[in-house]
Parts: sequence; structure tokens; C-alpha cells
Amino acid sequence: MIHHISIPVENPLHVAQVLDELLNGKVAPFPSNPNSYMVIAGDAYGTMIELYPVGTELMPGGSTSPVTFSQNAFTSPFTAVHAAISVPASEEQIVEVGAREGWHTVCCDRGPFQVIEFWIENKLMLELLPTPLATCYLNFMEPENLAQFFAGAPIPRPVAATV
Repeated sequence: MIHHISIPVENPLHVAQVLDELLNGKVAPFPSNPNSYMVIAGDAYGTMIELYPVGTELMPGGSTSPVTFSQNAFTSPFTAVHAAISVPASEEQIVEVGAREGWHTVCCDRGPFQVIEFWIENKLMLELLPTPLATCYLNFMEPENLAQFFAGAPIPRPVAATV
């Protein structure tokens, strides 16, 4: 279970407010790093997304010290890091928010399940899963369905889980 993730963004407060709109959570400053915020979903899983300024790097502390934060002025605006996140927002709301923000948002069929690619500031992808898509994703991730998938057998999707 992944409980939280941190991502670098150009405008941490604004991105936190947008994600809060989709997660129905709370936004708060992240105390360990200046100009950073966190969105706390308030769900049973302790889901939290931390938003750091672009260029933030996490580095190991000394032998008994915790993480340290530093800034790198020469980072790429893109990353391979992404996450699939279940959200209470509907597909329509996600698409609407993406359009309002000018962020690339597209419904994608991944074969055994579907996701909504939600590109934060058009640089970092979150795969958002409204309830019907989350149900399908979780169905696919059941051990018996994964075994069938890896054996080459098709996995039927629940009828309500299509975009």
C-alpha cells in the first residue's frame, strides 16, 4: 500500500488546491520543506500527496539524521514517476478541471483497465481512477486475474467500468 507520494511542481500551492478539489481532502503547508504543501485525502488509507517546488531533491541525512532537502536548478521538467490514484471525483469533473487548468487530460484504455491521464502542469502524469475505473483496476489486480492475464487469457471488465 502506498500511503503518500511527493511530486515536484512549478506552483505547489495551486496544484495542491486543484488536487484537493478532486480528492475532497485538506490542503496544508508541508513543514519540512519551504514552499511545499500537502493534500490529505482523509480516507481510510492515509492517502497524501506532497507538492514540492521543481528542483527539490531528497537526499539521505547523516548516519543518524533524517532526509535533507536541496534544490537543483538543472532538472528536467519531465519524469518517469507517476501514480494511479483512486479519486472520489467523477470522470466529468476530472475532465472539466483539466480543461479549466489547461492541463492535458485524456481517457485511456490500458487493455485490462482504463485510466484518466491527468497531466499536472502538463509535465507530470497522474492516472486518476474515479470509482467505476478503480473498481475495474482493483478487479484486474486480484491475484487470480493477474495469473490469467500472465497466462495470456483475457480478463473481462465489469460492465460499468468503461470510459
